[in-house]
Amino acid sequence: MDKNIPQNHKLLSKSNIAVFLAILMIAGFLVWRPLNSICTILFGINALRSIHPKEWIKQKWWLLGVCWVGMYALTYFWSTDIYSWHERFDTKLPVLLLPLGFAFLPRFSIKQLQIFTVAVSLMMLAGAAYSAYFFVQSSSYYINEYGQSQVLPTPVENDHICFSIGIAVVVAWCVSIFPYLVSKAVRWLAVVTIVLLSVFLHLLAAKSGLVAWYVFVLGWCIYVAIRKNKLVGIGMIVAGVLFVVAAFRYVPTFRNKIGYVEYTYGLYKSGSRTGDYSDMGRVISYDIAVKLIKEHPWGGVGAGDILEAMKGGYDRWYPQVKEEQRLFPHNQFLTIALGCGLPAVLLFIAWLLYPLVYVPKTRAGIFFIITWCMLLVPLLVEPFLEIQFGVFVYLFFVLWQRQLAIKELEPEPAVQ
Repeated sequence: MDKNIPQNHKLLSKSNIAVFLAILMIAGFLVWRPLNSICTILFGINALRSIHPKEWIKQKWWLLGVCWVGMYALTYFWSTDIYSWHERFDTKLPVLLLPLGFAFLPRFSIKQLQIFTVAVSLMMLAGAAYSAYFFVQSSSYYINEYGQSQVLPTPVENDHICFSIGIAVVVAWCVSIFPYLVSKAVRWLAVVTIVLLSVFLHLLAAKSGLVAWYVFVLGWCIYVAIRKNKLVGIGMIVAGVLFVVAAFRYVPTFRNKIGYVEYTYGLYKSGSRTGDYSDMGRVISYDIAVKLIKEHPWGGVGAGDILEAMKGGYDRWYPQVKEEQRLFPHNQFLTIALGCGLPAVLLFIAWLLYPLVYVPKTRAGIFFIITWCMLLVPLLVEPFLEIQFGVFVYLFFVLWQRQLAIKELEPEPAVQ
């Protein structure tokens, strides 16, 4: 008998394969979309092998996902733009796979989590270095561009929103996993990752990612104040405020982005309504979407016809906005309501909240809630689940953090 069979079986275990594919999914997220898609499919197949389909229906969160994604499918019958319908529906398919896949994975070991943390930290640091390189090469140009709401080039096919949200949740992951890391080298890498990615977020100055990061810092401080030491928690809040003040003073891109937001807000208060400013464009998209939802409350306009309906809304209520500035509703809830109707939104909200029904009152459970709150941010200000990378970032990091919370390695980590 081959003496290597037990070792080979161990290497090919579900959890080892899952960690390998998860790392490749992050690599695909950063540099090559097809790799992300292929590894997402393989991740689900690996987790579901040997699992009878009758076990699937016991997963209530997955069933809720099937329901709200099914509402997208139904709108095929009243969507006129079938190509766009396919695009909207196809991006939701990971909702039918990843939650089910994670549900049937065994608990990850400390070694596996360390490997994942090292790989993801190094990849995210490399992505941040790639983006920061452009600033180093042409700092004056980009400082000026930030005054006009332009940002640095980034990985993820230049999707700075998805990239910044990914950076923020990786910072949260490094903090949450830190007590479990047994290697001093990995701990140092985690600390370096937390610091450098936090600084980089302020250089990139993508609003969604920054708000998600602030949500994390606030949640972490509250956790420390309540569960550990009030003075330390308060000190962390003060340190966070000082960090933001220092960033405003010494990071010109961050300072210019804040100035741009203030300038746009002043224009909006004065009665200006134009698509020339990104934040004002968001507000206009909300107003149009709400008016259209009132006209199509039950079935929506069809998932394939959301953009056309919005363009018609611009013609009716904001004709001064240029064609290229006419947007999807920059809010996931409004997007679902407009495309599929209010019943679909209720199903989506139930799906969104369900993971909070059972959360253990442990450190990992608290960090899962914090991560959930962080990933709520882009849903409020972007049609985040209408693009492949948005769906991936949301599902992957919610599920990965939840995996640690509900299948925790120890009752409490040894180091706090």
